[in-house]
Amino acid sequence: MLIQILFHVFAAILVVSAIGVITTRNPVFSALALVMCFVTSAAIWLLIEAEFLAVVLVLVYVGAVMVLFLFVVMMLDIDLAELRQGFTRFAWLGWITALAVIIEIAGVVWAKGGLGVDVTRGATPLPADYSNTLELGKLLYGRYAYPLELAAMLLLVAIVAAIALTMRHRAGLKKQDVDAQVAVRAADRVRLVKMDPEKRP
Repeated sequence: MLIQILFHVFAAILVVSAIGVITTRNPVFSALALVMCFVTSAAIWLLIEAEFLAVVLVLVYVGAVMVLFLFVVMMLDIDLAELRQGFTRFAWLGWITALAVIIEIAGVVWAKGGLGVDVTRGATPLPADYSNTLELGKLLYGRYAYPLELAAMLLLVAIVAAIALTMRHRAGLKKQDVDAQVAVRAADRVRLVKMDPEKRP
């Protein structure tokens, strides 16, 4: 009974946070709402005894990917006023995309005859020596090794692209010129002046 109550609480928070991600016009607030989605999703993973997935969701997505996303959003200098002006112009495209996704999900559920899960019963208890980390490791680095490497390459390309976007030339931006610093000579920077000593009056 307690698990069902916690599930409904976390699910409600997850739905509200997901709505906040797509309705908030400030990109920083949207990213923070996405962090809340990840945390509540991790809590739901914990309810079905998938501890490894919950920990990875928090450490990888919240601790690394979302921090990187926030830095990219802050360094891109997004003009929020211009962003608000173009929000309603492409709203129809967003609604069409959302409707298409909902129809696809409903079609898959209908074609499969439901989700195939008996919701009247809880999760099957696992033995004490069971390790979902070991089982996931066998699948990821055995059966799905090549898709895992492909996903790693895609993430690397995304990180390089994010860094490249922040390195564009901007007016008044001061950068360090290492070559000019190394080529500097002492004679160009320091001038020694010899003066005769003078007595105080």
